[in-house]
Amino acid sequence: MDVPKEQITALLDNALFSSAQLLGSFLVSSSTVNAETSPHLKAENLVLLGDALFREREYRRAIVKFKIASCHFALTETKAALVEMEGIPGKARNLQMSLLMAKLYRNSKHNRGAVTCYRECLRQCPYVIEAIVALAELGASAKDIISLIPQTPNRSGRAQLDHTDSSRWLQRYVEGQCCIASNDYKGGLELFAELLQRFPNNTHILLEMAKIEAIIGKNDEAVMNFEKVRSIDPYVVTYMDEYAMLLKMKSDYSKLNKLVHDLLSIDPTRPEVFVALSVLWERKDERGALSYAEKSIKIDERHIPGYIMKGNLLLSLKRPEAAVMAFRGAQELRADLRSYQGLVHSYLAFSKVKEALYAAREAMKAMPQSAKALKLVGDVHASNSGGREKAKKFYESALRLEPGYLGAALALAELHVIEGRNGDAVSLLERYLKDWADDSLHVKLAQVLAATNMLQDSLSHYQAALRYLIIVIN
Repeated sequence: MDVPKEQITALLDNALFSSAQLLGSFLVSSSTVNAETSPHLKAENLVLLGDALFREREYRRAIVKFKIASCHFALTETKAALVEMEGIPGKARNLQMSLLMAKLYRNSKHNRGAVTCYRECLRQCPYVIEAIVALAELGASAKDIISLIPQTPNRSGRAQLDHTDSSRWLQRYVEGQCCIASNDYKGGLELFAELLQRFPNNTHILLEMAKIEAIIGKNDEAVMNFEKVRSIDPYVVTYMDEYAMLLKMKSDYSKLNKLVHDLLSIDPTRPEVFVALSVLWERKDERGALSYAEKSIKIDERHIPGYIMKGNLLLSLKRPEAAVMAFRGAQELRADLRSYQGLVHSYLAFSKVKEALYAAREAMKAMPQSAKALKLVGDVHASNSGGREKAKKFYESALRLEPGYLGAALALAELHVIEGRNGDAVSLLERYLKDWADDSLHVKLAQVLAATNMLQDSLSHYQAALRYLIIVIN
């Protein structure tokens, strides 16, 4: 069996309901279970998952009766919670206590202590998924994390078949999370896609893939995976704010409205809900949207989409200095492409070219195989007339790395126009028409054609852009 049931039971017994829920999703979505297991055993598996879901919610409602430290933690009173927890001798701490200690240390930026506690969690139970993700984000290597997963020998001295089989997929999961943490998004996607073959319709894996695809700009693939998750489990809240951002980018406001309505009815206390509200309100009231983004951070100081949304809103409100602080907040938690993009655009907005170039180069260093990181460096050079030749080289490098990257093509076309090479701009953009029915592409082509007095062709592209927008809105 891919997922040992006794491990889920152990997590439930230790009141680690979130980890039990995540592991339970692997149990019920396993391809071997779906193909071979009797209806009776399938029902047992679903009962285990249901128990994890129920008891997790029960735990949240009963927080007043919980231990003092847990109450402080729930109220984000980290220092007070640490005082209580550090009064418990190390040998007396169970698995639940070790996990709480790890979270408290991490929230107080005492990363070394957090790593020690997360490692202790995995020594006690290798299926604490939260600990695996946290260790990856804190910089632990896949080899280091996998070394904590025990090999249980049988009497002959060989590892048990079931255990070996289950630990193999767990090792791939560890490798995937470590890829994501090190900004190797391509490697992470490949590993999660491999896991999805083994656990079809696993909502956790689908969500992880959708989140990565959203970060790297594979918007259509991300939307498809988010929609698949909602079709499997309409009560999922995790990462739904990322989905909301994508719907807004696609101008799909009817789906965005429904998503926010659904999230409010599921759990209006989650930070994802307030980010989704912020996304919805951005078009109507940017200041109101900003207050929702700030509320999400107040609920969870580690909620990265809240900082990203706040930064983008501040930039839109012509407050680039404050936007820098928001994007820095996201970057301190986990530096990804969006926080780098936000920093670069914020610095350029108040002419801090040196700082923008430093941030762009940091992105390129962190993600050497990212066309979008290369474009960021190009954007900085393009911001002043003396750097246009350098900008051109970076845009061209980005297109060599990712030929279908429309953002780099539009930026390069803009450079051609600025330097009077309208013909080059038109030929470049026309190459993308077959693969991109995007309004921004048609608008850019229309502008270039209008500048070269090809007014009829320009008009046809403006009309194409309008048709695209009408289709999206409807």
